[in-house]
Amino acid sequence: MTDPIVVPHTRDVRATLDTASEAGAGDVDACVVACPPHPEMGGSRSDARLRALGEALSPAVDCLRFDYGPWDEGDGERTDVHATLGWAAERYDHVALFGFSFGGCLALVVASEREDLVAVSVLAPAARISPDLDAVAALDAIDAPLQVVYGERDTTAEWEPVVERAREVGVETVGFSGDHFFLGQESKVAGHCAEFLAGYC
Repeated sequence: MTDPIVVPHTRDVRATLDTASEAGAGDVDACVVACPPHPEMGGSRSDARLRALGEALSPAVDCLRFDYGPWDEGDGERTDVHATLGWAAERYDHVALFGFSFGGCLALVVASEREDLVAVSVLAPAARISPDLDAVAALDAIDAPLQVVYGERDTTAEWEPVVERAREVGVETVGFSGDHFFLGQESKVAGHCAEFLAGYC
């Protein structure tokens, strides 16, 4: 089941809440906030990888997939992630964070600025959006359990520096034989990320 959400924020942020199917109303105490890929390149809450994550989490954990507000070079989008996490934190005891591609970079940066996340998983994360939005540097400041998943044949995102630093600081890294979009493997990859996140939720 999905419910539309308008996230309270100074920017227009709209979301879809995939609600857990096996729990009764009000029984779910965990939510994963899912950050979409680059909005200027068609990224949205309807992204196949985000939808697959929501489906994989649905037996027990809610998933909040959202759209960024108007394009703002990454800075406004960063505040969108914080606002969406704030919405979730007001309603759930346990909140985790997921991001794909551009959203993976933002998820890492935002995770380094928060202490209330139970887990973070990123898929094919971009290493950097701008000097202030640096996923590699953010890795050193993330306290929550963290997983970095990547496609071994990905030639779209600059994921290598993230994976290299993640290994250096002892973060779990998982490689799949796939490209940036994991075509044909969306459910398999999302299931792997969902298992990690649900384990901490």
